[in-house]
Amino acid sequence: MLSIRDCLDYCDLTEDEVALIAEHEAIPDVAAAQIACGLVQTPEGVLILSQFMAEMLHRAERRGDFEKAERVRVICARFQQDHPLVH
Repeated sequence: MLSIRDCLDYCDLTEDEVALIAEHEAIPDVAAAQIACGLVQTPEGVLILSQFMAEMLHRAERRGDFEKAERVRVICARFQQDHPLVH
């Protein structure tokens, strides 16, 4: 069985990015890492992951959790820098 570290080393995602995806999907971090590893390899998958993160940002803002919103904003910016969307 793969550990979270194995998945992170393989898929070029940060622990924070994986944790955000896990929270969005309400699944364990290891499962999120395995799914994200597959998604991050295609432009369509990068778009899906970007949308997940944007949804988490909007949820935090709607709840008025501005500290979390800022943390999510930083995670999103890093993800977009590392995995730019191809138009």
